[in-house]
Amino acid sequence: MPPRLLTSIRPLLRSPATSLLLPPFLIPCLNPSTTHRQASILSSLSDNPLAYHKKIRRGRGPSSGKGKTSGRGHKGQKQHGKVPRGFQGGQTPLEIVHGTRGFVNVFSVDMQPLNLSRIQSWIDQGRIDPSRPITIKELSDSNCVGKIKDGVKLLADGAQELRTPINIIISRASKSAIAAVEKIGGSVMTRFYTPFAIQRILKGTTDPINSLRSERIMMEEEEEDEDERNEAEEAEDGDYRSEALVGDATATSEASTIANAVAAVQPRRSGFRYRLPDPTSRKDIEYYRDPAHRGYLSHLVKEGQTPSLFFKIPTGGKGVAGKRAAAKKALEENRIW
Repeated sequence: MPPRLLTSIRPLLRSPATSLLLPPFLIPCLNPSTTHRQASILSSLSDNPLAYHKKIRRGRGPSSGKGKTSGRGHKGQKQHGKVPRGFQGGQTPLEIVHGTRGFVNVFSVDMQPLNLSRIQSWIDQGRIDPSRPITIKELSDSNCVGKIKDGVKLLADGAQELRTPINIIISRASKSAIAAVEKIGGSVMTRFYTPFAIQRILKGTTDPINSLRSERIMMEEEEEDEDERNEAEEAEDGDYRSEALVGDATATSEASTIANAVAAVQPRRSGFRYRLPDPTSRKDIEYYRDPAHRGYLSHLVKEGQTPSLFFKIPTGGKGVAGKRAAAKKALEENRIW
């Protein structure tokens, strides 16, 4: 508590000459109206509303709402003790009598459905720009789809309402939806996403379209390799064959090799911090290699191949049985008798 000034010296302190000599913290004491004490705020401190819940006082009378039987009811095992989960009163549990049915598919994915009618409605409202590629980021930013867990699947509900050509990149698409989009001059491309990659795409730190195995990226790498080969051939055909130049060329080639290795693990486009992953499981690879699904890996399927990874290109050579027959025939021809 601040010290109280004596009432006898208060008139002396009110004089202007004296007030100029006082320290600043004593000047408020000159006015009696400011010397009234306020109640301490320590007695009124409280937590925010609903910051904590009061403990339920059981068995303390009916006013608490949990008196007498304390909310357990009358008699029985549920009042006197605890009941195990799934306990059915002592009888043989039904799941043991009849057995369990069905199973949980561990390979199932939670795809967010997206109908063509909804896309056309968003285009009409100006919430989606059809002149640019439509990815899951544009769909999420415009609130065209809700929470995306494993991806988005394009469905053909309301295909007759779609009248604007669109270029959409999505996780999966039905055959009827692909046919409806391509009928009016649009295009559909399905590509692989992981849940973690989807989070980074929605944050804007990952490219939603291109990865290391995308067709455009692979074409750029082939062009870069071809340019490097051309430069190497021109260097070999040059007139300067001195040791210094050869050493510089070797150092340059080593530096370019290291730069290519570093660029292979870094994002291909500027402005993105993380690289978009590619599928690693056989099921996902075969799905996105299928041209019928408009998969982004369909350019890897050569002529005569199928999306399956177990298919071999038929060749004109003989099989194992044919080779054995040819070897046996050659052996018979070399016999003397």
